[in-house]
Amino acid sequence: MRGEAQHGSGRLKIVLPDNRLALIVFGQHHENLAQIEQLLDVHFVARGNEVHAEGDDRQTALTVVDDLYARAQRGQEIGPSEVKAAVRLAGLPKPGDGGTFRGEALGLKTDKRLVTPRSKNQAAYLQAMAEHELVFGLGPAGTGKTYLAVAQAVSMLKRNQVERLVLSRPAVEAGERLGFLPGDMKEKVDPYLRPLYDALQDMLHEGKLQSRIVSGEIEIAPLAFMRGRTLSRAFVILDEAQNTTPAQMKMFLTRLGEGSRMVVTGDPSQTDLPPGVTSGLVVAMDRLDRVPGIAMTRFDKSDIVRHPLVSKILDALEGLEPNG
Repeated sequence: MRGEAQHGSGRLKIVLPDNRLALIVFGQHHENLAQIEQLLDVHFVARGNEVHAEGDDRQTALTVVDDLYARAQRGQEIGPSEVKAAVRLAGLPKPGDGGTFRGEALGLKTDKRLVTPRSKNQAAYLQAMAEHELVFGLGPAGTGKTYLAVAQAVSMLKRNQVERLVLSRPAVEAGERLGFLPGDMKEKVDPYLRPLYDALQDMLHEGKLQSRIVSGEIEIAPLAFMRGRTLSRAFVILDEAQNTTPAQMKMFLTRLGEGSRMVVTGDPSQTDLPPGVTSGLVVAMDRLDRVPGIAMTRFDKSDIVRHPLVSKILDALEGLEPNG
Protein backbone atom coordinates (compact mmCIF):
# COMPACT_ATOMS: atom_id res chain seq x y z
CA MET A 1 0.00 0.00 0.00
CA ARG A 2 1.49 3.35 -1.00
CA GLY A 3 -0.95 5.22 1.18
CA GLU A 4 -1.74 4.68 4.82
CA ALA A 5 -5.11 3.03 5.49
CA GLN A 6 -6.85 3.73 8.79
CA HIS A 7 -9.96 1.76 9.69
CA GLY A 8 -12.94 3.04 11.61
CA SER A 9 -16.47 1.85 12.18
CA GLY A 10 -17.84 1.37 8.67
CA ARG A 11 -15.37 3.90 7.27
CA LEU A 12 -11.93 3.55 5.72
CA LYS A 13 -9.50 6.45 5.80
CA ILE A 14 -6.86 6.47 3.06
CA VAL A 15 -3.89 8.83 3.38
CA LEU A 16 -1.70 9.32 0.29
CA PRO A 17 1.86 10.46 1.15
CA ASP A 18 2.36 12.84 -1.78
CA ASN A 19 -0.14 15.70 -2.03
CA ARG A 20 0.67 16.35 -5.70
CA LEU A 21 0.07 12.73 -6.66
CA ALA A 22 -3.08 12.65 -4.55
CA LEU A 23 -4.51 15.45 -6.70
CA ILE A 24 -3.73 13.43 -9.84
CA VAL A 25 -5.37 10.31 -8.36
CA PHE A 26 -8.50 12.15 -7.23
CA GLY A 27 -8.83 13.98 -10.56
CA GLN A 28 -9.97 17.49 -11.41
CA HIS A 29 -12.98 18.29 -9.24
CA HIS A 30 -12.57 14.72 -7.87
CA GLU A 31 -13.86 13.28 -11.15
CA ASN A 32 -11.84 10.06 -10.77
CA LEU A 33 -13.34 9.43 -7.34
CA ALA A 34 -16.79 10.10 -8.78
CA GLN A 35 -16.18 7.48 -11.48
CA ILE A 36 -15.12 4.91 -8.86
CA GLU A 37 -18.34 5.68 -6.96
CA GLN A 38 -20.33 4.90 -10.10
CA LEU A 39 -18.55 1.56 -10.57
CA LEU A 40 -18.49 0.38 -6.94
CA ASP A 41 -20.69 0.50 -3.87
CA VAL A 42 -18.64 3.20 -2.18
CA HIS A 43 -18.90 6.86 -1.24
CA PHE A 44 -15.85 9.12 -0.90
CA VAL A 45 -15.18 12.26 1.11
CA ALA A 46 -11.81 13.76 0.14
CA ARG A 47 -9.81 16.47 1.88
CA GLY A 48 -6.27 17.33 0.84
CA ASN A 49 -4.32 14.09 0.54
CA GLU A 50 -6.91 12.11 2.52
CA VAL A 51 -10.01 10.32 1.35
CA HIS A 52 -12.63 8.58 3.50
CA ALA A 53 -14.44 5.62 1.92
CA GLU A 54 -17.80 4.25 3.09
CA GLY A 55 -19.86 1.41 1.64
CA ASP A 56 -19.69 -2.33 1.05
CA ASP A 57 -16.89 -1.98 -1.53
CA ARG A 58 -14.62 0.25 0.55
CA GLN A 59 -11.85 -2.38 0.71
CA THR A 60 -11.96 -2.76 -3.08
CA ALA A 61 -11.91 1.03 -3.38
CA LEU A 62 -8.74 1.07 -1.28
CA THR A 63 -7.11 -1.31 -3.79
CA VAL A 64 -8.26 0.88 -6.69
CA VAL A 65 -6.86 4.07 -5.13
CA ASP A 66 -3.61 2.24 -4.38
CA ASP A 67 -3.37 1.11 -8.02
CA LEU A 68 -4.02 4.64 -9.33
CA TYR A 69 -1.43 6.07 -6.94
CA ALA A 70 1.16 3.58 -8.26
CA ARG A 71 0.32 4.63 -11.83
CA ALA A 72 0.71 8.30 -10.89
CA GLN A 73 4.10 7.53 -9.30
CA ARG A 74 5.22 6.06 -12.62
CA GLY A 75 4.22 9.26 -14.39
CA GLN A 76 1.09 7.88 -16.05
CA GLU A 77 -1.86 10.13 -16.70
CA ILE A 78 -4.97 9.10 -14.78
CA GLY A 79 -8.19 9.32 -16.77
CA PRO A 80 -11.43 7.37 -17.22
CA SER A 81 -9.69 4.43 -18.94
CA GLU A 82 -7.13 4.06 -16.15
CA VAL A 83 -9.83 4.26 -13.47
CA LYS A 84 -11.93 1.61 -15.20
CA ALA A 85 -8.85 -0.61 -15.58
CA ALA A 86 -7.97 -0.26 -11.90
CA VAL A 87 -11.52 -1.27 -10.90
CA ARG A 88 -11.41 -4.27 -13.25
CA LEU A 89 -8.09 -5.41 -11.78
CA ALA A 90 -8.95 -4.77 -8.15
CA GLY A 91 -9.86 -8.41 -7.51
CA LEU A 92 -6.46 -9.78 -8.54
CA PRO A 93 -4.01 -10.79 -5.79
CA LYS A 94 -0.89 -8.67 -5.32
CA PRO A 95 2.52 -10.07 -6.22
CA GLY A 96 3.59 -12.58 -3.59
CA ASP A 97 0.04 -13.52 -2.61
CA GLY A 98 -0.03 -16.47 -5.02
CA GLY A 99 -2.29 -16.96 -8.02
CA THR A 100 -2.62 -14.37 -10.75
CA PHE A 101 -0.53 -11.22 -10.41
CA ARG A 102 -1.91 -7.72 -10.20
CA GLY A 103 -1.63 -5.72 -13.41
CA GLU A 104 1.16 -3.53 -12.07
CA ALA A 105 3.52 -6.53 -11.84
CA LEU A 106 2.83 -7.40 -15.48
CA GLY A 107 3.66 -4.01 -16.99
CA LEU A 108 5.66 -4.17 -20.23
CA LYS A 109 8.13 -1.38 -20.94
CA THR A 110 8.51 -0.35 -24.56
CA ASP A 111 10.38 2.63 -25.99
CA LYS A 112 7.32 4.90 -25.99
CA ARG A 113 5.09 3.64 -23.18
CA LEU A 114 4.49 1.29 -20.30
CA VAL A 115 1.80 -1.20 -21.33
CA THR A 116 -0.27 -2.63 -18.47
CA PRO A 117 -3.33 -4.92 -18.52
CA ARG A 118 -6.77 -3.36 -18.18
CA SER A 119 -8.78 -6.45 -17.24
CA LYS A 120 -8.31 -9.75 -15.45
CA ASN A 121 -8.21 -11.66 -18.72
CA GLN A 122 -5.59 -9.27 -20.08
CA ALA A 123 -3.51 -9.88 -16.95
CA ALA A 124 -3.90 -13.65 -17.39
CA TYR A 125 -2.91 -13.27 -21.06
CA LEU A 126 0.28 -11.38 -20.21
CA GLN A 127 1.18 -13.93 -17.59
CA ALA A 128 0.53 -16.77 -20.06
CA MET A 129 2.84 -15.14 -22.63
CA ALA A 130 5.55 -14.80 -19.98
CA GLU A 131 5.32 -18.48 -19.02
CA HIS A 132 4.42 -20.43 -22.19
CA GLU A 133 6.05 -20.92 -25.58
CA LEU A 134 2.71 -21.08 -27.42
CA VAL A 135 -0.27 -18.93 -26.43
CA PHE A 136 -3.67 -18.42 -28.06
CA GLY A 137 -5.54 -15.14 -27.48
CA LEU A 138 -9.18 -15.66 -28.42
CA GLY A 139 -12.08 -13.23 -28.43
CA PRO A 140 -13.79 -10.20 -29.96
CA ALA A 141 -12.25 -7.09 -31.43
CA GLY A 142 -11.01 -4.42 -29.04
CA THR A 143 -9.91 -6.73 -26.23
CA GLY A 144 -6.18 -6.06 -26.73
CA LYS A 145 -5.22 -9.50 -28.06
CA THR A 146 -2.86 -8.25 -30.77
CA TYR A 147 -1.70 -5.07 -29.01
CA LEU A 148 -0.58 -6.93 -25.88
CA ALA A 149 1.12 -9.64 -27.95
CA VAL A 150 3.10 -6.97 -29.82
CA ALA A 151 3.97 -5.29 -26.50
CA GLN A 152 5.22 -8.61 -25.11
CA ALA A 153 7.26 -9.18 -28.27
CA VAL A 154 8.83 -5.70 -28.19
CA SER A 155 9.61 -6.05 -24.49
CA MET A 156 11.35 -9.41 -25.02
CA LEU A 157 13.30 -7.99 -27.97
CA LYS A 158 14.48 -5.04 -25.84
CA ARG A 159 15.64 -7.47 -23.12
CA ASN A 160 17.47 -9.62 -25.72
CA GLN A 161 15.30 -12.63 -24.85
CA VAL A 162 14.62 -13.05 -28.57
CA GLU A 163 16.63 -11.93 -31.57
CA ARG A 164 13.79 -10.86 -33.86
CA LEU A 165 10.06 -10.37 -34.22
CA VAL A 166 7.97 -11.99 -36.95
CA LEU A 167 4.41 -10.69 -37.30
CA SER A 168 2.05 -12.28 -39.76
CA ARG A 169 -1.55 -12.27 -40.98
CA PRO A 170 -3.44 -14.33 -43.54
CA ALA A 171 -4.15 -12.01 -46.48
CA VAL A 172 -7.80 -13.04 -46.84
CA GLU A 173 -10.40 -10.54 -45.73
CA ALA A 174 -13.83 -9.41 -46.83
CA GLY A 175 -13.83 -11.73 -49.85
CA GLU A 176 -10.78 -10.10 -51.47
CA ARG A 177 -7.79 -11.94 -52.93
CA LEU A 178 -4.34 -10.49 -53.52
CA GLY A 179 -4.36 -11.21 -57.24
CA PHE A 180 -7.29 -8.87 -57.82
CA LEU A 181 -5.67 -5.91 -56.06
CA PRO A 182 -3.64 -3.26 -57.95
CA GLY A 183 0.08 -2.62 -57.43
CA ASP A 184 3.17 -4.68 -56.65
CA MET A 185 3.29 -7.31 -53.89
CA LYS A 186 4.16 -4.81 -51.13
CA GLU A 187 1.28 -2.52 -52.14
CA LYS A 188 -1.05 -5.52 -52.20
CA VAL A 189 -0.20 -6.86 -48.75
CA ASP A 190 0.34 -3.60 -46.82
CA PRO A 191 -3.38 -2.94 -46.19
CA TYR A 192 -3.70 -6.37 -44.55
CA LEU A 193 -0.65 -5.81 -42.36
CA ARG A 194 -1.38 -2.18 -41.41
CA PRO A 195 -2.79 -3.01 -37.92
CA LEU A 196 0.51 -4.69 -37.02
CA TYR A 197 2.47 -1.62 -38.13
CA ASP A 198 0.13 0.56 -36.08
CA ALA A 199 0.76 -1.45 -32.91
CA LEU A 200 4.53 -1.31 -33.43
CA GLN A 201 4.43 2.44 -34.08
CA ASP A 202 2.67 2.89 -30.76
CA MET A 203 5.64 1.28 -28.97
CA LEU A 204 8.77 2.08 -30.99
CA HIS A 205 10.00 5.43 -32.27
CA GLU A 206 9.65 5.71 -36.04
CA GLY A 207 13.37 5.79 -36.82
CA LYS A 208 14.14 2.79 -34.65
CA LEU A 209 11.19 0.85 -36.04
CA GLN A 210 12.24 1.43 -39.63
CA SER A 211 15.88 0.53 -38.94
CA ARG A 212 14.83 -2.73 -37.27
CA ILE A 213 12.59 -3.56 -40.25
CA VAL A 214 15.40 -2.81 -42.72
CA SER A 215 17.84 -4.95 -40.74
CA GLY A 216 15.37 -7.84 -40.61
CA GLU A 217 15.11 -7.68 -36.81
CA ILE A 218 11.39 -7.01 -37.28
CA GLU A 219 9.56 -8.75 -40.12
CA ILE A 220 5.92 -8.18 -41.04
CA ALA A 221 4.70 -10.55 -43.72
CA PRO A 222 1.63 -12.42 -45.00
CA LEU A 223 1.16 -15.95 -43.69
CA ALA A 224 2.05 -17.45 -47.09
CA PHE A 225 5.62 -16.17 -46.61
CA MET A 226 6.06 -18.44 -43.56
CA ARG A 227 6.01 -21.67 -45.56
CA GLY A 228 9.23 -23.73 -45.49
CA ARG A 229 10.85 -21.74 -42.68
CA THR A 230 12.00 -22.64 -39.16
CA LEU A 231 11.91 -19.63 -36.84
CA SER A 232 14.47 -19.87 -34.04
CA ARG A 233 15.10 -17.29 -31.27
CA ALA A 234 12.11 -15.34 -32.54
CA PHE A 235 8.84 -14.01 -31.15
CA VAL A 236 6.24 -14.94 -33.76
CA ILE A 237 2.68 -13.56 -33.87
CA LEU A 238 -0.13 -14.79 -36.10
CA ASP A 239 -2.96 -12.27 -36.11
CA GLU A 240 -6.52 -12.77 -37.43
CA ALA A 241 -5.93 -16.52 -37.24
CA GLN A 242 -9.63 -17.27 -37.75
CA ASN A 243 -8.94 -16.67 -41.45
CA THR A 244 -6.50 -19.57 -41.74
CA THR A 245 -7.40 -22.99 -43.10
CA PRO A 246 -6.46 -26.05 -41.00
CA ALA A 247 -3.52 -26.71 -43.34
CA GLN A 248 -2.27 -23.14 -42.96
CA MET A 249 -2.59 -23.32 -39.18
CA LYS A 250 -0.59 -26.57 -39.08
CA MET A 251 2.04 -25.02 -41.36
CA PHE A 252 2.37 -21.97 -39.10
CA LEU A 253 2.52 -23.80 -35.77
CA THR A 254 5.21 -26.15 -37.05
CA ARG A 255 7.49 -23.16 -37.78
CA LEU A 256 8.24 -22.95 -34.04
CA GLY A 257 12.00 -23.25 -33.56
CA GLU A 258 14.42 -23.42 -30.66
CA GLY A 259 14.21 -20.50 -28.23
CA SER A 260 11.09 -19.07 -29.92
CA ARG A 261 7.71 -17.93 -28.66
CA MET A 262 4.45 -17.96 -30.61
CA VAL A 263 1.21 -16.10 -30.04
CA VAL A 264 -1.89 -16.81 -32.14
CA THR A 265 -4.73 -14.29 -31.96
CA GLY A 266 -8.18 -14.31 -33.47
CA ASP A 267 -11.94 -14.29 -33.06
CA PRO A 268 -13.41 -17.67 -34.08
CA SER A 269 -16.83 -16.03 -34.53
CA GLN A 270 -15.58 -13.68 -37.31
CA THR A 271 -14.14 -15.62 -40.21
CA ASP A 272 -13.79 -14.26 -43.74
CA LEU A 273 -13.13 -17.69 -45.23
CA PRO A 274 -15.35 -18.88 -48.09
CA PRO A 275 -18.55 -20.71 -47.08
CA GLY A 276 -17.92 -24.31 -46.16
CA VAL A 277 -14.21 -23.81 -45.34
CA THR A 278 -13.33 -24.74 -41.75
CA SER A 279 -11.26 -22.25 -39.78
CA GLY A 280 -7.84 -23.49 -38.75
CA LEU A 281 -8.21 -21.55 -35.50
CA VAL A 282 -11.34 -23.50 -34.57
CA VAL A 283 -9.54 -26.78 -35.27
CA ALA A 284 -6.52 -25.69 -33.20
CA MET A 285 -8.75 -24.65 -30.28
CA ASP A 286 -10.39 -28.06 -30.30
CA ARG A 287 -7.24 -30.17 -30.72
CA LEU A 288 -4.73 -28.20 -28.59
CA ASP A 289 -6.84 -26.94 -25.70
CA ARG A 290 -5.42 -29.39 -23.15
CA VAL A 291 -1.94 -29.95 -24.57
CA PRO A 292 0.71 -29.28 -21.86
CA GLY A 293 2.80 -26.19 -22.53
CA ILE A 294 0.08 -24.44 -24.56
CA ALA A 295 -2.05 -21.69 -23.00
CA MET A 296 -5.38 -20.37 -24.25
CA THR A 297 -6.78 -17.09 -22.95
CA ARG A 298 -10.41 -16.40 -23.81
CA PHE A 299 -11.64 -12.80 -23.85
CA ASP A 300 -15.22 -11.59 -23.87
CA LYS A 301 -17.04 -8.29 -24.32
CA SER A 302 -16.23 -7.23 -20.75
CA ASP A 303 -12.55 -7.05 -21.80
CA ILE A 304 -13.10 -4.53 -24.60
CA VAL A 305 -10.77 -1.58 -24.00
CA ARG A 306 -11.54 0.52 -27.06
CA HIS A 307 -14.07 3.35 -26.95
CA PRO A 308 -16.95 2.43 -24.56
CA LEU A 309 -19.33 2.50 -27.52
CA VAL A 310 -17.60 -0.54 -29.09
CA SER A 311 -19.11 -3.00 -26.61
CA LYS A 312 -22.54 -1.37 -27.04
CA ILE A 313 -22.22 -1.62 -30.83
CA LEU A 314 -21.29 -5.31 -30.55
CA ASP A 315 -24.35 -5.90 -28.38
CA ALA A 316 -26.66 -4.04 -30.80
CA LEU A 317 -25.28 -5.74 -33.91
CA GLU A 318 -24.93 -9.24 -32.49
CA GLY A 319 -26.13 -11.84 -34.96
CA LEU A 320 -25.32 -9.78 -38.08
CA GLU A 321 -22.83 -11.20 -40.57
CA PRO A 322 -19.39 -9.76 -39.56
CA ASN A 323 -17.44 -7.64 -42.01
CA GLY A 324 -13.98 -7.51 -40.41
